[in-house]
Parts: sequence; C-alpha cells; structure tokens
Amino acid sequence: MLFFRQERPQRPANGRADTAKNAISAARNRPAEPTETRKKRMEDKDMTFWGHLEALRWVLIRVVAVLFLFMVVCFCAMPYLFDHIVLAPTTADFPLYRWLSKLGSLGPFFPDFSDDNYHVEIININVASQFLTHISTSFWFALVLMFPYLVFEIWRFVQPALFDDEKKNVGWAFVFGTGMFFLGCAVGYCLVFPFTFRFLTEYQLSTTIVNQISLTSYMGNFLMLIFIMGIVFELPLLAWLLSKMGLVTKSFFKKYRRHAVVVLLVLSAIITPSGDPFTLMIVFLPLYLLYELGIKFSRDKAPDEA
Repeated sequence: MLFFRQERPQRPANGRADTAKNAISAARNRPAEPTETRKKRMEDKDMTFWGHLEALRWVLIRVVAVLFLFMVVCFCAMPYLFDHIVLAPTTADFPLYRWLSKLGSLGPFFPDFSDDNYHVEIININVASQFLTHISTSFWFALVLMFPYLVFEIWRFVQPALFDDEKKNVGWAFVFGTGMFFLGCAVGYCLVFPFTFRFLTEYQLSTTIVNQISLTSYMGNFLMLIFIMGIVFELPLLAWLLSKMGLVTKSFFKKYRRHAVVVLLVLSAIITPSGDPFTLMIVFLPLYLLYELGIKFSRDKAPDEA
C-alpha cells in the first residue's frame, strides 16, 4: 500500500529576511517618543502607588523626628526665650517702643510711646497653664525653626515627578515662599503684635477697671498675629501660582486694585484695632506692597492665550 505525501509549498528563502527588514523599517519610520513622555513613563514604571506611600511614610517619619528634636531644644531653652523674646513687648524696653518714643511729640496722629514705665504683668489663672504653655510654645518655636527642613523634604518628595523646567520653577517657589514666611513672622513680631498689644493694654473703658492679662490670652494673640502675618506674606506666591494655573492675570489684579485697597485697609484695621492713622498705615503699607509684588509676578496673559 502506497502512501503519497503531499508536499507543502515552500516559502521563498528570503521571506523571513523581508519580514525582518519590514519590521526594522517600520520601527525607523515610527515617530520618536518625546523625551518627557518616555521619562514620565519610566518613572511611573519604577515606583508604584505603594512605593509612593512608602516614600511619604519616611518623609513623615523624618519630619516628626526633626520636629521632636527641635522641640526638645526649644523646651530646654524656653525660660530664656520666654523672658527675652516672648515677653519682650510687655515692657518699655522693647526696641520698637524705644524708637517710637521719639515720635510721640510729633502730633496727635502718632501713638504716644514716651511712657518709660510701661509694663504689663502677665498672670496665670489655671493650674496647668504654665506647663501646657511651655510645651505648646516649644512646639510652635520648633515648627518655625524647622520650616526650611520641612520645605526641603516636600521638595525632595515631589522632585522626581518633575521635569527640568518644572524643577526650576518649583524650586524657586519653595525658596521664595520660605523666605517670605520668615519675613512675615518677623514683621508680625516686630511691628504688628507690639502695636496691637500696646493699644489694647492701654485702652480704658473706665479708670476703675484694671487690666490683668492672662497667660493664655497673651499667648493666643502672640502666636495668632505672628503666624497670620507669615501666611499673609505668601500673597505674591499665591498670585504667581494662580497665574501659572491660568486663573488670574496681571490685568485682573490691576483692574481690581481699588477694591483690593479697601479690603487691605479693612484687614489692617482688624489686625491692629488702633484709632490712629499712623498705626493703620504701618500695617497697610506692607500688605499693599505685597499686592503690588503679586502683580509683578503674575502673567500678562493666560497660558492658553499666550
């Protein structure tokens, strides 16, 4: 019995070579992937969602550890810091009071700081108030001192996801924001809080009423006004960010400049409820300069219109 095997037609010898050449040609003709897209794709591939959570966990651990270390240092140094820094505005020896004492005779529009016997006693009416104030003030001092390190950790966490041009802009924003925060806290301590405290402690509804300022009330106003000024000084940075996002433009700030002046005057009056124009202008001028600085940093046009 004979079996006949049917021969399959053979593919040409150069068939595989042609297929390989076509694949190579298609790969060459394919448009090259942008560098930024390829970089982002590789970064997303290298670190998963849980990897980002792990990195964030270590950032929080380092920040808490540094904060605790600064708290310990501030807790040990707090008696000196409290007497020479925190309670300094309660006496007539405060540098701002001494400087403004020369302006007391210039007219009724200037506050009178010529009283060399000015002194406010801070009293404690709660059993645990001094101990709790010691801890809380150490925390806030430590937070201010380690603020640059906090910004550095945030920068190091977000840096791998940024491109070169973004790194430059975001890095500048972090540095500028840190400097403006410290400048705002300095203005709050050297100008805003002393003016406000001096006015409120010398204001009298009746001569029969004796002011007794509690420790809790003093520290609440002290920390609130200083940190408010630190946040307010971030106004130029906020204007720059909103401008980068295309929400506002330079013409927008210029258009509503008159409205902003009214709002800043009201805000200045709230921060320093003094009756004299000199104290009001001392607070208003830095806020208005911040507004003008925000206009300087804003874009002329929105990104989609540029």
